[in-house]
Amino acid sequence: MRRNKQSTARKATKAPKATPSPSGRGWDQMNRKQRREMARKIQAQDLSLEVVHPDAAGIDIGNEAHYVAVPPARDSQPVRRFGCTTVELKEMAAWLKQCGIRTVAMQSTGVYWTPVYDILEEAGLEVYLVNARETKNLPCKKTDVQESQWLMKLHTYGLLRNSFRPPQEIRQLRTYWRQRNDLVQSAGRYIQRMQKVLTQMNVQLANVISDLSGATGQAIVKAILAGERDPQTLAALRDVRVKASEEQIARSLEGNWQEDLLFVLQQEQDGYEFCQKQMAECDKRLEQYLQQRADRSAGADLPEETRKGRRRRKKGNAPQFDMREALFRMAGVDLTRIDGIDVMTAATILSEAGWDMSKWPNEHHFVSWLRLCPDNQISGGKVIGKGRLPTTHRLTQALKVAASSLLRSDSYLGAQFRRLRTRLGAPVAIKAMAAKLARLVYRMLRYGMQFVDKGAWYYEQKHRQRQISSLKRKAAELGFQLVAA
Repeated sequence: MRRNKQSTARKATKAPKATPSPSGRGWDQMNRKQRREMARKIQAQDLSLEVVHPDAAGIDIGNEAHYVAVPPARDSQPVRRFGCTTVELKEMAAWLKQCGIRTVAMQSTGVYWTPVYDILEEAGLEVYLVNARETKNLPCKKTDVQESQWLMKLHTYGLLRNSFRPPQEIRQLRTYWRQRNDLVQSAGRYIQRMQKVLTQMNVQLANVISDLSGATGQAIVKAILAGERDPQTLAALRDVRVKASEEQIARSLEGNWQEDLLFVLQQEQDGYEFCQKQMAECDKRLEQYLQQRADRSAGADLPEETRKGRRRRKKGNAPQFDMREALFRMAGVDLTRIDGIDVMTAATILSEAGWDMSKWPNEHHFVSWLRLCPDNQISGGKVIGKGRLPTTHRLTQALKVAASSLLRSDSYLGAQFRRLRTRLGAPVAIKAMAAKLARLVYRMLRYGMQFVDKGAWYYEQKHRQRQISSLKRKAAELGFQLVAA
């Protein structure tokens, strides 16, 4: 009886059948039959994505093996496993060309993708190197086979962006320059460990000289390792440029000499000298490589170097040849004319991005590639949040260091940086000025523009005029007239 009453109540409350109108009806106003018919019509319509790359393949990169997926109609075995040897990679390229593949998408996994990229590019295939963050949302249980198929599908419909990879000419320069920077960092770590050993022996050399890798520091350390223990004799090795007197240095060199710590000091000194030797070999190879590059300066003379008001980089890690002239010949412009950018930063710019700025449509795309643009979250036409774009890009870090050096620069960019630093704080101002430097670099390399510094005085005058105009406008809005004193 209860069941019959419930079914009767449902029949009584059931809405009457309604015929769908030509103009359409809401989903909640349709009955079950009408909803099925509407769903059938939606499924019958062509809502498929546009095929952008019909001849596409996907590769899941691994350490021991790579899984390659092609469209099922191209081969009876659309997913194959290839090893990491050169012979197997060439077999992979031959199989892809046999299947009629033209473009291949793969993730930038460590450095395992590098030989795959080179061999496929040499075989005439267009390789898309994509960011793993854009492909990680696999809508199923993740396996190597499914990962390769997922990459193939996304690339087929044009849903993956290709990462920038410079040409081979720039990659060789980047390899040499990165190796040199790694050696500089290794040498710095050896110096830190040497300082630690000296402190353990209570040799307070760091309190009287600023750099242990300088002329005075190295002379004293080598004399200690040679067996000299007299503080006065060691202090006599002082360079004339050191501000501390010989008496002050002698007092700091009265230490507790221990055999085990002296052994460690010898080891660290040998490591430091080895890094210096390797850096000298890198400089020779860089000089030879840059001399072999084509001259893009069009016979123009190198502009005179102006370093007024700039912070000089220490000579210890600078290249042992005239790298500024070599970079000018290779790029056609002198990037060191920009305040804050020295030879080391200019070499980092050209080795990471190259001199061909046509890869980016405009300077805003270049700044976005460096992740120096704001990450505004917009909804409904309003900014609802501001995120951060963290990055470890070597070029971005170099531009931030160059922007930080503008703090004491008596130039237009220096005055602008100090104004931004006062108003926005140091982190935001450094990022903003790094983006400014990136735009200047883009204009010089893309359009051949020359940077001309108008000085801090010009910036202060322009800023004063803007303030006066703003005060006059506000006074006029309040019914007053601003009169100069």
